[in-house]
Amino acid sequence: MMPSERQPAVAGRFYPGTSPACEHALDELVQGVETRAAIAAIVPHAGWVYSGRTAARGIAGVTGARPETVVIFGAVHVLDMNDASIFSQGTWATPLGSVEIDAELGRRVAQSDLVADDPGAHRSEHSIEVEVPIIQRLMGSVAILPVTVRPGPRAAEVGVVCAQAAMAVGRRVVFVGSTDLTHYGPAFGFEPHGQGEKGIRWAKQVNDRRFIKLIQALDADGVVPEAAANYNACGAGAVAATIAAACAAGAETYTELEHITSADRDLAEGVPALNSVGYEAGIFEQPS
Repeated sequence: MMPSERQPAVAGRFYPGTSPACEHALDELVQGVETRAAIAAIVPHAGWVYSGRTAARGIAGVTGARPETVVIFGAVHVLDMNDASIFSQGTWATPLGSVEIDAELGRRVAQSDLVADDPGAHRSEHSIEVEVPIIQRLMGSVAILPVTVRPGPRAAEVGVVCAQAAMAVGRRVVFVGSTDLTHYGPAFGFEPHGQGEKGIRWAKQVNDRRFIKLIQALDADGVVPEAAANYNACGAGAVAATIAAACAAGAETYTELEHITSADRDLAEGVPALNSVGYEAGIFEQPS
């Protein structure tokens, strides 16, 4: 039976779990971010204390398009063998209230054999959830369509399916792809360039940039094998889908808004950093 409302899985951990605390955190995250009218965005999905402002920059970049629906492509951190899993109807609860799912668009997308209508796949997955309160704050009562995308060979096709479905139902949409970049350090068992500052610098300046370069090239088919080979994105499937959806909707360029790491914050506060995760925000735009 289709659940009517998804409950938060990581409120109180990745972001504040009460409405007042969430509102207070959002006041800081969105202060001064620039609103643009892009077609799609790439955003990170770590705890807000590390990546929330970067995510807000990316989401603000599509807010000016005044969408009716935000299609959010998420990474897959839980067991899910579907090429893509959609939460096609009902609502998502957050500390700020409930967000409507675009059921009409959801039904259209779920007609594809690439997309499983599987709300259970979303129950414990955080990569979409952490973006939703930011979307609520910046866009008000906009609807969402959550779609997790496994980093497989058909990930880009999922994005095309969603873009074509939006056109078919006449929906004004934007696309948001959720990924973090290189997870470096002993906490992640990935230290090919040694422990400490040298390795962390390589992770950001070399390994992250390899992946970002493919986003900038709008290479929807290249990001998944790149991440598989170099461990530089946990949401490569979501990124592939976002690039493909953006291009199907007319995007021709990608503009980077911010590239930081968790170690940047730690080092700025005088905390020794052994581990680091990369965070990217950027937008896909049509020619002016």
